[in-house]
Amino acid sequence: MIRFIQAAGLLSLFITATGQASEPAKGKALVEENCVRCHGPEVYTRSDRRITTLPGLHKQVRRCEQMLGLTWFDDEIDEVANYLNQHYYKFDKTP
Repeated sequence: MIRFIQAAGLLSLFITATGQASEPAKGKALVEENCVRCHGPEVYTRSDRRITTLPGLHKQVRRCEQMLGLTWFDDEIDEVANYLNQHYYKFDKTP
């Protein structure tokens, strides 16, 4: 039992340290269900894209969520932004 508690604590520290608490599958599903209403993936890969930082990506996801009236929770915004970052933007997560 003690090993389980230690392992759970280490996992929690790893998630906190790496910022990998979101579920990529959930972020992907939210993008596929909502973001493709307005655009395809080409908006994420174009050479003149407006998003140039990870905080900027989070802000843009929030703006889109509000424009579509989705009422997502903060963790859903994070999951979408993290999914988009992992698959398209590749911004460094360290400040």
